[in-house]
Amino acid sequence: MPVQLPYCGAPVNPGALLGRFNLDPVLILALVALAALHVWRAAPNTRRTACAGWLIAAGAFLSPLCALSVSLFAARVGQHMVLILFAAPLIALGLPTRGRNEVSPTSLAPLWIATLTFFGLLWFWHMPVPYDATFASTTIYWAMHVSLFGSAVLLWRELLHHHPAHTASVLLAGLVTSMQMGLLGAVLTLASRPLFVWHFTTTWPWGLSPLQDQQLGGVLMWVPGIALFLWAALRSLSRLRQALDHPRQPA
Repeated sequence: MPVQLPYCGAPVNPGALLGRFNLDPVLILALVALAALHVWRAAPNTRRTACAGWLIAAGAFLSPLCALSVSLFAARVGQHMVLILFAAPLIALGLPTRGRNEVSPTSLAPLWIATLTFFGLLWFWHMPVPYDATFASTTIYWAMHVSLFGSAVLLWRELLHHHPAHTASVLLAGLVTSMQMGLLGAVLTLASRPLFVWHFTTTWPWGLSPLQDQQLGGVLMWVPGIALFLWAALRSLSRLRQALDHPRQPA
């Protein structure tokens, strides 16, 4: 029985990387359709932001980073960080706001659902068995990326579009998310042995042992997440200050 290659192809050596673009026509068509629909429905002042987010997402999927992620765990984590920390917030900024002016205990439910969903998916897909399975099945590969990217977009929408009265809850959700990403990154960085069987033989051409590759991936998850969620916290505090400085006038 022939062995199925990973979605992004066989592991790549340094000399061949620049020729390994992903030109999957189905993926390109899907990205163009999603971006066009989003930009068409977005408010005029957020269309450029939405376009930038989709261009970054396209780069993560279509560039040689796709092939490199087959060889290096650090590259797969880097691909995830590009999607989660750069593409997702830009796309979320261009999404229609949902119930932004509603202030009630139940209006916080989407925030915590999004926070816990992203929490669970991030840890699940970076555990050894589910992670290794993405190289054996295209369906599982896309289940990983669609669920991680989609949950990140929804989480960023809640963190970036919220009523000023919900600032404390949003800051707490952002802190929880930053801490859990940092904890997962620390676990991967400080592990005493490599955890991902797929990469036992794929990292050596890049001058890294499987453990060094895993540690580099852990650092990529550990540090950038703190900076991006700190930016989101400062943005929320700034909007709260503006709301307090300019209270709504009575009708």
